Amino acid sequence: MKLIQTVKRRMGNDDKKSSTTRTGATGSGSGNSSGSGGDLAAKSKATPTYSSGNRAATAKPATESSNFAAIPKLREAPPQERTDLFRKKMEVCSVVFDFHNDNNQKEKEAKRQTLLEIVEYVNNTRNCFNEALMQDVVSMVGANIFRALQTRNKDPLAFSDPEDDEPSLERAWPHLQIVYEFFLRFVVSNDVDPKIAKRFVDQNFMLKLLELFDSEDPRERDYLKTILHRIYGKFMALRSFIRRAIQHVFFKVIYESETHNGVGELLEILGSIINGFALPLKEEHKDFLIKALIPLHKVKSLASFYQQLSYCMAQYVEKDPRLAYDIITSMLRYWPVSITSKQVLFLNELEETLELTQPPEFHRMQDVLFRRLALCITCPHFQVAERTLFFWNTDYIVKLINANRQELFPIIIGALYKNSKQHWNSAVHGLTFNVLKLLMEADPQLFDECSAKHRADEEEEGRREQERTRKWQVLQEMHDAKVK
Repeated sequence: MKLIQTVKRRMGNDDKKSSTTRTGATGSGSGNSSGSGGDLAAKSKATPTYSSGNRAATAKPATESSNFAAIPKLREAPPQERTDLFRKKMEVCSVVFDFHNDNNQKEKEAKRQTLLEIVEYVNNTRNCFNEALMQDVVSMVGANIFRALQTRNKDPLAFSDPEDDEPSLERAWPHLQIVYEFFLRFVVSNDVDPKIAKRFVDQNFMLKLLELFDSEDPRERDYLKTILHRIYGKFMALRSFIRRAIQHVFFKVIYESETHNGVGELLEILGSIINGFALPLKEEHKDFLIKALIPLHKVKSLASFYQQLSYCMAQYVEKDPRLAYDIITSMLRYWPVSITSKQVLFLNELEETLELTQPPEFHRMQDVLFRRLALCITCPHFQVAERTLFFWNTDYIVKLINANRQELFPIIIGALYKNSKQHWNSAVHGLTFNVLKLLMEADPQLFDECSAKHRADEEEEGRREQERTRKWQVLQEMHDAKVK
């Protein structure tokens, strides 16, 4: 009863809230249905939509609420009749209503109450999901949730922050929420044998389920995330297919669309999946990292799923520290030179990855890495410079730097001296002097040598600048003399 009360409370008056549109009816039928379900099918024109297993599903448009009222309550029926009654209720719940208008309010409420009733029934009844009913369950769920998602037409030239945009909420959520709750009960039920259920929850069903992750309604994506994670854990035969399907979604985001509402949720699921990978990692899992996860850093909408992606990177490095080299060098190739907000995200992830990096991998990439960090230190944008200087607050990174100071101090000290003289931000000035002090304390002799070399390089640069200015002046005088 707590589950039903929770669903009812969360439902509230959601049927009055709206934004996301739904398409026309999709539905399912049962070859064994009779009574009011058969009358309903006779009254409407059936259009084929979703099918799974051996029985085809058909869409049923909304009719009178008497179709729901004519079927007795499950708890009032004799135990031997409840299975057939349960099937009939699932069949009438395949009726899809249009929530873009206020028509059929009684029928919509009747369906909602029927959905709540069957959720309560499966929550309190043992062995309610037998093999004969699995097709009816999957067909009813498919009839309600599989639909075309609305995409808002935006001006590609208009500036907009995805985090500032209000999400479009699904108007049919009063029904969809309970359908998702019902399907979740089905997936986690001990009565459901995955070896049997995989005939109905098949690859075609999973592809359609993954398409729904692009829904703008965060409530729907949250349910989908939980359901997909449960399916992955229970249906062993589908695991490899689910990973490949998610990889395909990421390929579309990277190379085609650039935007997808459900990348964050899919990455959350992947974070848990990666955590369960056996060691040593299979080549298939490493390829997934290299080909699908790392290139997600290129996507313009990185900020919307940065935390989940960073967590996946950390999971991989914890499993195999050697992968830190591939991750960091790839990030340096994708470095967002002209987008400072994205540079800050890269620096955050870079620091987290460096904390998990072993000395051999660090040594292989230290030169190219610190040349990029030197450029970030001198960046006019104070947040980029500040975030880079914070690297020296991490003891492990300082230890790695000091262990390779002969190669790294000459790269860094020049950028720090330039900051101390030219950077406009006072906070960056303070951090710069703190880092210079740390370097000086780590190896005073090397610090003095690098400082002397920097001064010599500056003097040489000054001489070259003077020579260049003199040559331009001579050319200017020659031009002026010729004009006269």
